[in-house]
Amino acid sequence: MAHAERAARAYKDINRLGLKLLAPGGVLLTYSCSGGISADLFHKIVAGAAADAGVDGYIVDRTGAAPDHPMTLAFPEGEYLKGLAVVRK
Repeated sequence: MAHAERAARAYKDINRLGLKLLAPGGVLLTYSCSGGISADLFHKIVAGAAADAGVDGYIVDRTGAAPDHPMTLAFPEGEYLKGLAVVRK
């Protein structure tokens, strides 16, 4: 749990900084490879980073691992790779 909290803080910080530097119309490609951070939580982290940066944007794509990456029913943490493509307004 502590690892996920530290990862969430780091993802928020780096995305906040990236969004502040991004010009309007620019695209931020951001990814998480932390098993303890779900796709839903990652979305919330990036949304919080945008709010902290004072910018708005919209998600144009969600990505994950390639189809040849195994994700079994018994090991949901195997779906650890997730990404967002965010266009800054």
